[in-house]
Amino acid sequence: MEAEGRIPGPPLPAGGEGIDSHLAAGALGTARGPLLAAAEVLALDDEEDDLEVFSKDISLTEVNSFSPSVPISPSSMINQYKFEDGPELRDLFITVDDPESHITAIETFITYRVVTKTTRGEFDSSEYEVRRRYQDFLWLKSKLEEAHPTLIIPPLPEKFIMRGMVERFSDEFIETRRKALHKFLNRIADHPTLTFNEDFKIFLTAQAWELSSHKKQGPGLLSRMGQTVRAVASSVRGAVKNRPEMFTEMNNYMETFSQKINILDKIAHRIYKEERDYFNEMKEYGPIHTLWSASEDDIADSLKGIASCIERCCRATERRMAGLSEHLLPILHEYVLYSEILMGVLKRRDQIQGELDSKVDALVNKKDLFSEEIEKLEDKVERANNALKADWDRWKQNMHWDMRSTFTNVAENNLRYYEECLATWESFLTSQTVDLHVDEDSEDRP
Repeated sequence: MEAEGRIPGPPLPAGGEGIDSHLAAGALGTARGPLLAAAEVLALDDEEDDLEVFSKDISLTEVNSFSPSVPISPSSMINQYKFEDGPELRDLFITVDDPESHITAIETFITYRVVTKTTRGEFDSSEYEVRRRYQDFLWLKSKLEEAHPTLIIPPLPEKFIMRGMVERFSDEFIETRRKALHKFLNRIADHPTLTFNEDFKIFLTAQAWELSSHKKQGPGLLSRMGQTVRAVASSVRGAVKNRPEMFTEMNNYMETFSQKINILDKIAHRIYKEERDYFNEMKEYGPIHTLWSASEDDIADSLKGIASCIERCCRATERRMAGLSEHLLPILHEYVLYSEILMGVLKRRDQIQGELDSKVDALVNKKDLFSEEIEKLEDKVERANNALKADWDRWKQNMHWDMRSTFTNVAENNLRYYEECLATWESFLTSQTVDLHVDEDSEDRP
């Protein structure tokens, strides 16, 4: 039976209110407006365990081990965090950094340094440093899916990201991917079952030639073909007859979740694009007032004051854009990928049960099958069900936490942005009022 576990995190309040998906278009606000209502979009139905309206008083300083923060220095990783549900300290810390370009006669690719710090006894050393390319991460993900077909494997970034918004091998592309790869490994490290996978340990510790040799020891072509044939055979059987109700509910939940998270992802990207266009125009707007002041002696000070205000608002807008690109966009897109992964996991669970159903039908038809084989398949289905149940609860709890903290962060960033811009213009208006009174007093004097 797969090990069960949950990720530590703050308790989630019960009782969210469902809203229709058509509200998604307005949930994130406009490019100039706060995103205070964004959290409400993900309330999927009226059940208590669905997404709640996120509370603004959640502390952003709390850290959940399922959501690794910005990579820290390897030398300061050990004993940095503590699980909330037990006295044990985390014993595996991973950073992905130092991207390096490699150009050969055949291809150009990027490798990343993977530094691991650990106190686990099954590791021969307490520190490892290896270099890995994107294909190595893909291999690890496929091995985890093969070993744990009904566990929720964290998503990897796509080979080409953001639908052409950035160029491959640009600094922005590489940094975005580095952060995603860092999160991928840390989510695995924090998982109660995946963290002890042997292929994961090899990925973290083996040198390049050792990893290459280990990859060649995988299942042969005929074995892989057999797995493919069985998967296709299971998929064409149609709906499983005896699927437990809870897995039907999971499937319905994920269909709705996938629709809404995709809408949010598209809206967020559109908002970011509009904000970037607004920022680029505002950068040109300020200098125009400065140039104009050179030809208008009477209002030169006022024009220079306006230019200064625009410059300060421009810097505030740039900080807000950075917040969107660093916190909102990655989380939303990660859960777009998660929705695809969850649908795949549910299909694999159905395939396992479909195999059992076909054997039971064959036994009823008095074919040459033994009850012992049925018992083995029943045990396999039970283990698959239990593994998925535990991982589902764990994933859902952390999805709630990630969404709440993300939207709270966006809302507070927007509040700071508008307060800063408002204070800037109020200060300018106050100075203009004082100057006006001074001018009026001087005119009234004999």
